[in-house]
Amino acid sequence: MKAERLFVSGGAGVIGLEMIPRLVARGATVLVGDLKPRPERYPSSVYYRQGDLNTLSQGELEAFAPDTFIHLAATFERSTESYAFWEENFSHNVRLSHHLMTMAKDLPSLHRVVFASSYLIYDPALYQFATPQAHAVALKESDPILPRNLTGMAKLAHEIELRFLEGFRSAAFTSACARIFRGYGCNSRDVISRWVRALLAGEPISVFRPEGIFDYIYAEDSAEGLIRLAESSVTGIINLGTGRGRRVQEVVEILRSHFPQMRADEASSDIPFEASQADTSAYGAGVGWSPVYDLERAIPEIIAYEKAKRPAQEKPAQLPRHVLITSASKKVPMVRALQDAAHKLHPDCKVIAGDIDGNALARYVADGFWKMPRIADGEAHALIAACRERNIRTIFPSRDGELLFWAEQREQFAQQGIDVIVSAAEAVCTCLDKLAFAEFGTGQGLPFIPAAEHPDALGNGPFVVKERYGAGGRKIGLNLDRTAALEHARQLEHPIYQPYVSGQEISVDAWADRSHTIKGLVLRRRDEVIDGESQVTTTFHDNALLAIALRVLQVLQLRGPIVLQAILGENGLRVIECNTRFGGASTTSIAVGLDSLYWSLLESSGVDVNNYPFTRAAGEVRQVRVPSDIYLHGSTF
Repeated sequence: MKAERLFVSGGAGVIGLEMIPRLVARGATVLVGDLKPRPERYPSSVYYRQGDLNTLSQGELEAFAPDTFIHLAATFERSTESYAFWEENFSHNVRLSHHLMTMAKDLPSLHRVVFASSYLIYDPALYQFATPQAHAVALKESDPILPRNLTGMAKLAHEIELRFLEGFRSAAFTSACARIFRGYGCNSRDVISRWVRALLAGEPISVFRPEGIFDYIYAEDSAEGLIRLAESSVTGIINLGTGRGRRVQEVVEILRSHFPQMRADEASSDIPFEASQADTSAYGAGVGWSPVYDLERAIPEIIAYEKAKRPAQEKPAQLPRHVLITSASKKVPMVRALQDAAHKLHPDCKVIAGDIDGNALARYVADGFWKMPRIADGEAHALIAACRERNIRTIFPSRDGELLFWAEQREQFAQQGIDVIVSAAEAVCTCLDKLAFAEFGTGQGLPFIPAAEHPDALGNGPFVVKERYGAGGRKIGLNLDRTAALEHARQLEHPIYQPYVSGQEISVDAWADRSHTIKGLVLRRRDEVIDGESQVTTTFHDNALLAIALRVLQVLQLRGPIVLQAILGENGLRVIECNTRFGGASTTSIAVGLDSLYWSLLESSGVDVNNYPFTRAAGEVRQVRVPSDIYLHGSTF
């Protein structure tokens, strides 16, 4: 394969584990998306996007610009589908396939789509019988279809979607749908792997319909077959199997050759007798390759894999780690943005709004609410116990007045497995104290606006007068002469003075990891500001300004979401202050790729965020913050 850019959805599954190293070895640049954490065996060059791909944005895919899309992502149940599978199938099969192709279909870079479909689409009357059969039925691509379950229905629906797109986009990209037969492989939930695990544990296995005949295709062959299909010019529906049906009893006998003392119990069943295999003539003619594994070669590999895995006890499944926003108040956009970030990691991850006010508006949009004690009255051990009771493992402080408390207590929380997304206490103190912040910056030779406790230390004016601590935009006096500045200061508790600098107010949203490395920055103009908060803000790009902002933030040694406030005037960028938290309008920067909340959750979960590069969207975004109504129904209020 030439050095291409491939997006592989569901790439941490059993086929993807075999496919991704092969693609990299062929010189491809690969972006993988999956709900599961990044597999350790992936080469370091692989870009990985953990989380529900239903939350994948257009900007993320456009930034990677794949020329090939291999869609593996799917959910299924091996035996009879349960009632609960109704929603799971729709979310992770029907909706996901539609969502991914909606974003991919108009990408200028896209030239090839390969969809991992299923033989479950064929009419089961062709290959299921009331009695055992002597031979398997070779299913052809032209055979009648009637999906036998929800999974087959979802696969067929996306095949039809791709056929629909072919009528409009065939000049831009081609697509092929591989109807894969009975898959099995290492680290799988397939029946062969389940039997191997049971036999290694000394347990008997239950065998249903040993006379049944299936076309078993090993994951390594499925991976290679899909790659070769992507490289080919084949379009439309094509079978992917070995073309050789094998009886269930043959699988049992191969296992017995490796486990002579095994016990296999034939279980009673009312399911039909299957007798199916792929007609692979179309694949052979179009691609010129055939699978190389049979059961005799593959099963020993599965046994070796499971044996190697057993000594290292697998970690028990953990409950989703929930997230807390403190002082949530009416920060509805932040709650929703954090919900989006949390659901990328785990669909059941909940965002808890915490506030001393039991009627805080955020409670109506969050996944849960905690009426918290006042931080001033709170004791760390009691807060830790309450967090653990709620399975809260990550905390986002959202109010300046509480940042120092959380910064001073974050190590104590960390010892209990709770990550507080806040900078070190010394850095927080510097940023909260606007006089100390100005003195720190000017002392470092950075373009900070100086500050003083009396206007005479700053020249003849005009002046800005503001509170030394707290929200600097409230009760601020702008462009005042000396007399007016001194008069305005009497209204403030701890007034400080700064020279008035005219120009465009801007914000710089940024994110820093635990080692204070700045992962990304986004500039935005503060087009309309009310009480210090941007009501209209627009992103823009300027490499020179980004370099200055990066230098400032590197010196400050911060962690997590950050907002730098500055003035862009005749003399360039002049820094005003820094908020060491997620800002009120910082959701704007998420829209262009600065996924600060998601990165925080990844790092909090122990994921190496270096594998999640910041790729800024090409276009700009304007955010207009307006009130919005929500409606609650039934028992939700």
